[in-house]
Amino acid sequence: MNRPIASEPLSPEALEAALRAVGPERYHDLHPFHDLLHGGKLTKGQVQAWALNRYVYQAAIPRKDASLMGRCDDRELRREWLHRITDHDGFGEDKGGVERWLILTDGLGLDRDYVVSQEGALPATKFAVEAYVHFVREKPLLEAVASSLTELFAPSIHRQRIAGMLANYDFIDERVVAYFRRRLDQAPKDADFALDYVKRNARTVAEQKGALAALTFKTEVLWAQLDALHHAYVCGAIPPGAFRPE
Repeated sequence: MNRPIASEPLSPEALEAALRAVGPERYHDLHPFHDLLHGGKLTKGQVQAWALNRYVYQAAIPRKDASLMGRCDDRELRREWLHRITDHDGFGEDKGGVERWLILTDGLGLDRDYVVSQEGALPATKFAVEAYVHFVREKPLLEAVASSLTELFAPSIHRQRIAGMLANYDFIDERVVAYFRRRLDQAPKDADFALDYVKRNARTVAEQKGALAALTFKTEVLWAQLDALHHAYVCGAIPPGAFRPE
């Protein structure tokens, strides 16, 4: 469980420690689906289902970030946050993370138009992702920023994914894992900025509780997506209209 905040605000250092403690308790690297994925225990069709559903989340990230910027009066925050959109949508020669994810699904043999349409994604995936977009659009700006702090925990899972998938699946190569290699550099920079922002701006007990709740909510969004994948493609309860592996 998250450590409760006392009646007095935490120091910035103690707040950082409380935020970092969320990962070992709640981050989705703890989900059994990831053990299967990284351990080479899934079929190609199950890996395809994961990649197709995860695209829904990847494609929503620029919308989420644009909604945050659209209501932000802080020029410096907007300037810093802007690169998150270009990191995913691309800018100039760099086609961005969404394109790198589509290269991943291409490499897995999925039809690109089908992936982009999101037609075969699980209903629970769509609901979870839209819940996150709405959260960032509607919650206080501090909480919207704090919800991005799952990036504190992302490099570890990316390293596990790169090593595990390359070692265990003959249909995975370096081109397919390029998205994760790029995020090894991007995620820590994004997390450092967002963490500093939260530490400087979460001054009251209520604000600090809100920041911790926001990060917890984001871990639940990620966990819910894996719950849906596990239920559909490991337990075999694929809902009508969703992708069915050949």
